[in-house]
Amino acid sequence: MVLIYTTFPTKDDCLRVCKQLLEERKIACFNAFQIQSGYWWQDKIVEDQEWAAILKTDKFKEDEVFEALKKLHPYTTPAIISIEAKKVDTQYLSWLVSTISSQQT
Repeated sequence: MVLIYTTFPTKDDCLRVCKQLLEERKIACFNAFQIQSGYWWQDKIVEDQEWAAILKTDKFKEDEVFEALKKLHPYTTPAIISIEAKKVDTQYLSWLVSTISSQQT
């Protein structure tokens, strides 16, 4: 299992992209939440309200999710970070894999 973390400027952007990845079965589920961010951008410190998303997928779909995020993302330089899960409940992992492997009918 892989968790992919990314941030968006608005709730609408976040949900639009996450729902598309979900519909395309690139991810099994996502969590979206508002965050307060601080970062360097163009030689100055910026503080912003953003929306973060944790996308849940497997190693086989990881590259597809990265490529899709690069195309769909509104940011010029988006944070797209993959974290491999060290341990996952076997029932949850089975659900995740079967969900993203299912073909739409």
